[in-house]
Amino acid sequence: MTTATRDDLTGYLRRLGVTDPGAPSEEGLYALARAHVERVPFENTGIQLGRPPGIDPALSVRRIAAGRGGYCFHLNGAFALLLEELGYEVTRHLGGMHGDPLSRDAGGDHLALTVRVGGREHFVDVGMGDGPHEPLPLREGVYVQGFTYRLEPAEVTWDGGGGGGWSLHRDGVPTPRMNFRSAPAAMADFEPAHRRLSTAEDSPFRQSFVMLRRSVRGIDRLHGRMLVHTAPDGTRTVRELTSAVEFYGAVAGLFDRDLDDLSAEDRTALWTRVTRAHEAWRASRAETAG
Repeated sequence: MTTATRDDLTGYLRRLGVTDPGAPSEEGLYALARAHVERVPFENTGIQLGRPPGIDPALSVRRIAAGRGGYCFHLNGAFALLLEELGYEVTRHLGGMHGDPLSRDAGGDHLALTVRVGGREHFVDVGMGDGPHEPLPLREGVYVQGFTYRLEPAEVTWDGGGGGGWSLHRDGVPTPRMNFRSAPAAMADFEPAHRRLSTAEDSPFRQSFVMLRRSVRGIDRLHGRMLVHTAPDGTRTVRELTSAVEFYGAVAGLFDRDLDDLSAEDRTALWTRVTRAHEAWRASRAETAG
């Protein structure tokens, strides 16, 4: 594991727009989490280009400070390290994201966090892209943050076993349920899932480009060439991006993703890959409609 330097952490806080995070507090935790989901996108650019970044948290901190994003192992991994460096008590948990709202699996394809501060525990997740706008108290209940979330204790399952955990229920998103185990986990526990998700040809992160950002206005999602904004009242605005200029304009502007790590060849390759997948998707829709 690499060590994050003071300059790395300062750059990370600068990316979040935070100059003085202060001593650990519930207010401070919530402000940091809000800033993270608003400024650092969920994205799989490196995976799409065939060079997935590793999940060493210190390296993720450096990448975020340099203007990049990532998916849950990068975003929650880096945020956990930042919080610990600021004095927060953080626990990592093996989780699982599911399109099936009845699933109880917590197999490890998601990194979830809980944070204890002010004598209370909080569920914290800046690694979904379309998740809560700020942390939730770690207790059973329904929480409204524009969108509605339900958190409940649950018996969860995984390969070879099962036990106590929690379930987060969300409406209007592709993966309405996330389960996580109560037991603590280490970053090494997520390596097998990361290798599969970032390299297997049947992984959704290999098959489709995706970029997400959460704000008080709702959820912005770029899936291939389709740009979708979902407002808290459920209203969806959909726009097809028809050129590479429009595509990269959205990536840099709407999602605040710095593009200086992408060469001209990278941009051409990514646009070609995204367009090929987009055309295959349109063809499949036409075939289904016919």
